[in-house]
Amino acid sequence: MTVAILALQGAFVEHAAMLERLGAAHFEIRQARDLERPFDGLILPGGESTVMRKLLHDLELFEPLRERIADGMPVFGTCAGLILLAKSVDGGVPCFATMDIAVKRNAYGRQLGSFYAEAECKDIGVIPMTFIRAPYIERVSGDAEIMATVDGNIVAARQGNQLVTAFHPELCEDLSIHRSFLEMIEERKRS
Repeated sequence: MTVAILALQGAFVEHAAMLERLGAAHFEIRQARDLERPFDGLILPGGESTVMRKLLHDLELFEPLRERIADGMPVFGTCAGLILLAKSVDGGVPCFATMDIAVKRNAYGRQLGSFYAEAECKDIGVIPMTFIRAPYIERVSGDAEIMATVDGNIVAARQGNQLVTAFHPELCEDLSIHRSFLEMIEERKRS
């Protein structure tokens, strides 16, 4: 199993460190030719979603990645990655628009609005959550399901092959979310 990490901007190094701790092979996607390498899953890290959306188009990565996601390749989006997958973005333009969620960008305010919480995540248990200028999910529809809430706001969801978190699990020591994503990839490979 090999996981690709979108490495145009944002917290991609931290995701790589989590995958290394779990013994999962991985590489970074920076340009179109990186898509020639085989991979079984994709991580869309936190960062600036508008910058990532622009670079995805400029570097001709958008369409090939969107096709793979639509074809069922497992994808895990954190913070900005969540925004990239959402079909509806408050105050922004949808990017991949493959997940039936509506997102409120910068819902928790600026950098000073960052915080830490612990909450139950469906099928995983209580996990640590670090929020940095985070969005939250205003609503889910279709097959999308709520995985976690904090203070009444949806902060994690899953729809088929897509998993998203408003928080940054890559900034905590806990490996649960990344392990769950790798299990999603294994399930996909078996089917």
